[in-house]
Amino acid sequence: MLGAVTACGTVQGEGSWPGAAPGTDRDTELARPAGSAPQETPANRACLAFGALKQNSKHVLQCSAFRLALIQLHVSGVKSDNLQRACGLVREASAKGAKLVALPECFNSPYGTQYFKEYAEKIPGESTQKLSEVAKECSIYLIGGSIPEEDGGKLYNTCAVFGPDGALLAKHRKVHLFDINVPGKIQFKESETLSPGNSFSMFDTSYCKVGLGICYDMRFAEMAQIYSQKGCQLLIYPGAFNMTTGPAHWELLQRGRAVDNQLYVATVSPARDENASYVAWGHSTVVNPWGEVIAKAGAEETVVYTDIDLKKLAEIRQQIPILSQKRSDLYGVEMKK
Repeated sequence: MLGAVTACGTVQGEGSWPGAAPGTDRDTELARPAGSAPQETPANRACLAFGALKQNSKHVLQCSAFRLALIQLHVSGVKSDNLQRACGLVREASAKGAKLVALPECFNSPYGTQYFKEYAEKIPGESTQKLSEVAKECSIYLIGGSIPEEDGGKLYNTCAVFGPDGALLAKHRKVHLFDINVPGKIQFKESETLSPGNSFSMFDTSYCKVGLGICYDMRFAEMAQIYSQKGCQLLIYPGAFNMTTGPAHWELLQRGRAVDNQLYVATVSPARDENASYVAWGHSTVVNPWGEVIAKAGAEETVVYTDIDLKKLAEIRQQIPILSQKRSDLYGVEMKK
C-alpha cells in the first residue's frame, strides 16, 4: 500500500513562521533527492495514469494518490528524547516517500492531568520549532500530534501543523475535553487542568483539504460532518484511547466517521507503555471512504504507511451519492463559529 503524492495546487500560509515568508505560495513537486530519478511506486504509476501535467495559475500537476505516514511513537518522560525520536522517525517516513506525516496525541510528554502544566509550552516554542524545522528539511506536511500548550494563563491540548516550507498552517485546540467515568474501569477529567478550544481547524495541502480533531473530538459526529461539508477528504485525529475505550470504540468510531462522510479517516496513537500511569491502546489506523481498514498498527512503536487514493474516494461518492441526497429541508448541521 505504499505510494507517493497526488494533486498539486497552491496553499496560502496562515501567518509567518521562522524560515518561511508569510503568505507565500507552496506549489510543490514530487519531492526527491536532487538529480535522482523518480522512485517507481504504485502512487507514481497512478499519478501518470490519472492525469499527467495540468498547468494554469493554480495547478502544476495532478495525480490520484499520496503517501500518508502515521508515527506511533513510544513517549517517555524525557521531552528532549521524545523530540529527537519523533524527528528521526519523521525523516525516516519522508525517506520512504511520505508526503503527509502525523504524530500522536501528547507526543512530547506523558499523557495525564498531572503532566500538562509541567510540559506545557508556548506556540511557537521548543517542540513546535523542531517540527517546523523538520517539515521544511523534508519538504512535507507535518501534523504535530498534540502538545500541552500554555497561552494567557490557560492550558490547551493543541495540534500544530506545518507545511513543506516550515510555515504554520493550522493550530487545533482540542474542542471536546475528555471527562469520563466508567465505574470500575477508568475515570479521567481533562477539564481539571485544560481549557477547550473553540474552533474547527482545516488546512489545504497540495493534495486535498484536511480536517483536524484530537482524540475525544472523534466521538462527535457533527464535527466530522461539518468538515465534510467544507470539502475535507481526509480527517486526522491524533488520539490516545485507553485499554477500556480502545478495544470497544477506537476502530468503530473511525469506520463510522469514514462511512458517514465518505472520506478517509486516520488516527495516530502513542505506542502502548504498560508502565505508564495512562496506558494507551495504540493501533494507529487508516480507514477508507468505504469503511475498510486499510492500514493498522499493533501496540508497539512503529510507522504505518498507506496511500490515500482520491480517485477511489470520488468513485465511492459517485456510486452512493449521499452527500447530494441529504434533505436540507428537513435537517441540518451547521458551523456556528
